[in-house]
Amino acid sequence: MSASASAPSSAAGDLIEGVSHDRMANAIRALSMDAVEAAKSGHPGMPMGMADVATVLFSRFLKFDARRPKWADRDRFVLSAGHGSMLLYSLLHLTGYEDMPLEEIRRFRQLGSRTAGHPEYGLAAGIETTTGPLGQGIATAVGLALGERILNARFGDDLVDHYTYVIASDGDLMEGVSHESASLAGHLGLRKLIVLWDDNRISIDGPTDLSFTDDTCARFRAYGWEVREIDGHDPKQIATAIEYARTTEAPSLIACRTTIGYGAPTKAGSASSHGSPLGATELEGAKKNLGWAHGPFEVPDDIRAAWRAVGRRGAAAADAWEARLKASDDSTRTLFDRAVTGALPPDADAIVAGIKRKASAEKPSLATRVCSGNVLDALVPAVPELIGGSADLTGSNNTKAKNAGIVQKGSYGGRYIHYGVREHAMAAAMNGMALHGGLIPFSGTFLTFADYCRPAIRLSALMKQRVVYVMTHDSIGLGEDGPTHQPVEHMAALRCIPNLLVFRPADQVETAECWQIALKDMTRPSVMALTRQNLPTVRTDHTDENLSAKGAYVLREAAAGPRKVTLMATGSEVSIAVAARETLESQGIGTAVVSMPSWELFAEQPADYRDRVLGPGTVRVGVEAMVRFGWDRWLGPDGVFIGMPGFGESAPYQELYRHFGITAEAVVDAVRARL
Repeated sequence: MSASASAPSSAAGDLIEGVSHDRMANAIRALSMDAVEAAKSGHPGMPMGMADVATVLFSRFLKFDARRPKWADRDRFVLSAGHGSMLLYSLLHLTGYEDMPLEEIRRFRQLGSRTAGHPEYGLAAGIETTTGPLGQGIATAVGLALGERILNARFGDDLVDHYTYVIASDGDLMEGVSHESASLAGHLGLRKLIVLWDDNRISIDGPTDLSFTDDTCARFRAYGWEVREIDGHDPKQIATAIEYARTTEAPSLIACRTTIGYGAPTKAGSASSHGSPLGATELEGAKKNLGWAHGPFEVPDDIRAAWRAVGRRGAAAADAWEARLKASDDSTRTLFDRAVTGALPPDADAIVAGIKRKASAEKPSLATRVCSGNVLDALVPAVPELIGGSADLTGSNNTKAKNAGIVQKGSYGGRYIHYGVREHAMAAAMNGMALHGGLIPFSGTFLTFADYCRPAIRLSALMKQRVVYVMTHDSIGLGEDGPTHQPVEHMAALRCIPNLLVFRPADQVETAECWQIALKDMTRPSVMALTRQNLPTVRTDHTDENLSAKGAYVLREAAAGPRKVTLMATGSEVSIAVAARETLESQGIGTAVVSMPSWELFAEQPADYRDRVLGPGTVRVGVEAMVRFGWDRWLGPDGVFIGMPGFGESAPYQELYRHFGITAEAVVDAVRARL
């Protein structure tokens, strides 16, 4: 019997510490109503409707220990319906999580509290992911469940054997990302993923049939899921359905028919209980209907003790797991600990240095997508935590390392995931794998489709997760596919996301350095913007120092005299700037070239370093085959920009560069016009 299957459970009708199911569920409802009322803001209806389901799940099935919230083999619980955050906060408080005292419940939605309007990863233990943007929670949970299976294949049942449970709303299942993710989960057979759907048939606008008449259960069956439909207020049906779901060979959807705002005298079952406080009169009536004769934020001692017992229920399983880890052989224990902490193996830096040294010596002309593939060919075998993938663009993105096995249904020991044409699901699943721990996910698509990934990228940044988004075909340099696929505005759009590193390397050396930065930074996601077209090597003198780590650096200093001109460029345009410099230098004009692989890292450098690089008092020219937006920060009021005026065209890329005037000759002309 697996470690998960042996976690303690009890029959549906059992009392817990002498307390009935109804009284325990009503504690959730009462705290949720009181907190929303005190905040004068929030969503009381969902916690009131799903309190029965949550009580059964936490008290009888969920494997966790409130005193060890980071226990690696705990079950994961995702409240995808993040608007109902008081359901989760109430559970964390009642089960005894140390950083969720009653004072935090009282401070719901207040500045500086752990109880934000929607659950935020990192604010409190027990919040496994940030939710609120509907669909992202269930999609992230697919990644959590996939991460569990991948690590189980590596370390076995003794160390990795747990479930991922999700409470999802009607809105979650309307969002397109949930369709992609559910399809992927069914295809991969993620049997330890169990979704409890709050089928209350109410949205903000009113009954869901105003806009949503899908046969959701039939849809999930078509995805290959096990599906059951139950009364979400009957604890016996809830327990039976969860127990059955834990025995299947497929992911499970349990459609829990519930009443939103359960217990409210006039607002139960209506949109009026969805996104607003009940109001004093309605709240009083709801407590009366529920038999809850206690004041605001009051929980009777016996109910609190019963919930605390639930929070300690998994302690024996956690103790047994710790014993199994301790009894593992030294190699297994060392590798497991390293995976969970996220550290890189000690030889990773030497591998990167070797790639750089070879490139500087051989000076290849390669597309940076190929350069990235070379880095992965070297690093993936050495860093077993790296898990790659692509949204049906494997050969274009170069994200599959040589000899990397494929992750597939029933066989999760591979290192590469075929996501299919599901960019939304791919990006969210990577968040889930990163949050799970033990994995460093990276996957690819075209840069123009970064917009499909953007909601998940934003959450990666908000949650401070190490996720690497490989985005190839990064400019008009992709050529004939035309403006639909030429991402002229995407660099600006990505650079404005806080806590996101956006890299656009110029050659093999910079590409290796950018990967090194991305993998070492455990608190920020990264985007790799990579070319389709070949580029010359511009870093021809080897140094072990990671010059890209400063975001921008002087690639070529002025040689013909004092610096008069500073040419700044990223990616494929760095070689154009280098060519322009040669012409200007031959004319006696002292010209420096600055490569800027990461604006974000450059902005973090001391002011004196930035000044030295940018060259105060020089003519500044920015060269990038993108729109100008954002460049004036570096150009200053008198700078010149050579780039895209708008959307691109369909033609061979060499013609496009000439057509749009992104050439060394245009740079030289612009400089001479300013001197």
